[in-house]
Amino acid sequence: MTSKQLAGEYLAAHWDLVRGISTTLHADPEPAWQEFRAHRMLTAVLAEHGFGVDTRAGDLQTAFHARYGTGPLHVAFIAEYDALPGLGHACGHNLIAASSIGAALMVQHADRGQALTVHVIGTPAEEGGGGKIHLLDAGEFDGLDAALMMHPGPVDAPRAEPMAVAHWRISYRGVAAHAGAYPHLGVNAADAFTVAQVAIGLLRQQLPPTTRVHGVVTEAGTAPNAIPDTATGRWYVRARTLADLTGIEGRIRNCFAAGALGTGCELDIELESAPYAEFRTDEELLDLFIANAAAVGRDMTAEPAEGAAAMRTASTDMGNVSQVVRAIHPYLGIGSLPAVNHQREFADAAVGPSAEAALRDGATALAWTALDLVNR
Repeated sequence: MTSKQLAGEYLAAHWDLVRGISTTLHADPEPAWQEFRAHRMLTAVLAEHGFGVDTRAGDLQTAFHARYGTGPLHVAFIAEYDALPGLGHACGHNLIAASSIGAALMVQHADRGQALTVHVIGTPAEEGGGGKIHLLDAGEFDGLDAALMMHPGPVDAPRAEPMAVAHWRISYRGVAAHAGAYPHLGVNAADAFTVAQVAIGLLRQQLPPTTRVHGVVTEAGTAPNAIPDTATGRWYVRARTLADLTGIEGRIRNCFAAGALGTGCELDIELESAPYAEFRTDEELLDLFIANAAAVGRDMTAEPAEGAAAMRTASTDMGNVSQVVRAIHPYLGIGSLPAVNHQREFADAAVGPSAEAALRDGATALAWTALDLVNR
């Protein structure tokens, strides 16, 4: 029996375990940096199957780095498991974690020649917190020959083309006052956001078409008859590359500065994480993954309908990993259309038959790609 057959045999025999990881995470979503229950479950599964597990990788409470084997080829499967506040697993990270752990267990069982050291790196806070960047800086990706993961989307899209992104927390501080009796004594922090958003809206005409600027005001007062003295928000600025991002960040900062200048407020811009980089796909790994997906009946080469595969341009801190380690980040469709990522309906679609098919195909193609590397 070949190593790929052994891996497939293992998944068939342990399918309930792999599927259960996905459904358990889906039923109990935890946002970035708060993935404590997910962390306990995933590290327990890996420890029970013989992996040595560092449960505080990079000195992060909800990160982990599991290892098995002593082979010269070091391949890591990347697990994400944070959810979106208020939306649950509307990006399908439950499937990412389950597919990576499933693939790692398959390779552990099938690598009879002990050619591999199998890693599973648990990376918290992909949704804006940059967990992988912290782990990169801590050396958790040092010495790897490949970093593999899959991501669910509405349709298949093998080539990841994520944009670079900066994550900002915006704060304005003004002066509170009675809005009816003493408005002239107030300095309105909420108005500062209005000015800034108008400035950004007008600037968009002069920004490159690949640029994205978007955000939400998270707090701007508590009573209509009280001029708000504080207002806060979260904003993302995206561009094709980190170099492009650097070129436009100053212009967007000026828009927020305009809000402060026009209202008399004080402005603070805090970085929520280091910027996410654009993704660098390893062509050999991607070709292997596409071939392995085809072997289980998933044609990754068909071009989806226009706009249907836009998820492949969404930003990810896996882009930073791809700058230093050979990596792939293919998207596997879960049949969710018209629902797309970051919608409640997509969260609903992240469990069920179509999601399970993507999980099975993704885990298998990831595992087989790792096994193919043994003979390269």
